[in-house]
Amino acid sequence: MSEGFSGLPETEGPLAARVYVALRADLMAGRYEPGKRLGEERLAGIYGVSRTPVREALSRLSADGLVSREVDGLYPYRPRIDQLNDLYEVRLTLELRGLARAAADPDIRHDADLLGPELERWYRLRDAPPGPDAGFVESDERYHLTLLAASGNPQLAEALQVVNNRIRPARMFDYFTAERMADTIREHIAIAEGALEGRYEEATAILTRHIETSRSIVVGRAEAALTWAHLANAVRP
Repeated sequence: MSEGFSGLPETEGPLAARVYVALRADLMAGRYEPGKRLGEERLAGIYGVSRTPVREALSRLSADGLVSREVDGLYPYRPRIDQLNDLYEVRLTLELRGLARAAADPDIRHDADLLGPELERWYRLRDAPPGPDAGFVESDERYHLTLLAASGNPQLAEALQVVNNRIRPARMFDYFTAERMADTIREHIAIAEGALEGRYEEATAILTRHIETSRSIVVGRAEAALTWAHLANAVRP
């Protein structure tokens, strides 16, 4: 493994999965220059593996949106800060609408059969919280899609899925600290409980703060990652 890069996780999982986790962490930390191609041979040398697990890891990272395919190969994802802010605005509008439509119509209630099991999942996460992990974004997306779908308009959830697909690579910046993980779990529980119990004003306030905090963290860390990459490029031999 090259100095400064993440080592492979010490697990019994498939080698390609371990390369995927290590390479994802290094991409999120800005250790790869945005304008430098991610060559399989180079990456294999960095992580001390053959090209096959690197190729499989790159395929997964491409599906995640963390690497992009250009004419001459794969490159690290380069976030556009203005686009992130715009996408977060759309996300906030969609998610708040799910609560607003229920608050405005007494005949609309959040589906307990749909949201209840999801809330139970977050109770379990509260009791046994996971460590910081960029992959936590998948659980977060599932929660927000379920919350919105439970409001009774599936088209809102479908629209949110489109936004999630575009914002997912940058949203992985959101889960780098244990404190942020704990805050997310606590807020998810409070929002879902409020929705199920008809406390929409309270749930709306928490959801708004939750998404705005995520936007601030994600945009700030995306800007920092670009800065780190530019600095690395400026001082390379």
